[in-house]
Amino acid sequence: MQSEETVMTSTEDSGRDSSTHLQAQFATFLVGDLLFGVDVMQVQEIIRYQEMTPVPQSSPMIEGLINLRGQIITAIDMRRRLGLEERDADHLPMNVVVRHEDEVISLLVDEIGDVLEVSASQFEQTPDTIEARSRELVEGVYKLDGKLLLVLDCARATDVEVVE
Repeated sequence: MQSEETVMTSTEDSGRDSSTHLQAQFATFLVGDLLFGVDVMQVQEIIRYQEMTPVPQSSPMIEGLINLRGQIITAIDMRRRLGLEERDADHLPMNVVVRHEDEVISLLVDEIGDVLEVSASQFEQTPDTIEARSRELVEGVYKLDGKLLLVLDCARATDVEVVE
């Protein structure tokens, strides 16, 4: 875990209110070579791959439904959502189960990372160098040592109806 830094409370140059990104903790995961983070308060749990029930005539982003202790949850394949190539058949995805509004959704990801604590001083707007399909799902980035943490916008990531 990184050492604590002074929290910025002013509005950034972009006009975006940095109060939404004060000192925060993110559960991280990899999709391809992209490092994403979701606010730990949105994560219900992280579980191994579960058998899925296919959903006929649904969006191709939806891998299927899983039964998590009696709760039926939609599983979204983040590789498909980001327009990346399919994962190898011998590499099963992990489930990052997130809560958004009144819904619980599973994001199928390649690998689970650590919980990272970051400060507002590390937050920046999403750079133009990030691929457009990824950029539309990201609220911004945190600069870490040698890498970028892409903050996933769960509302956009789970809205698969608009991506046909």
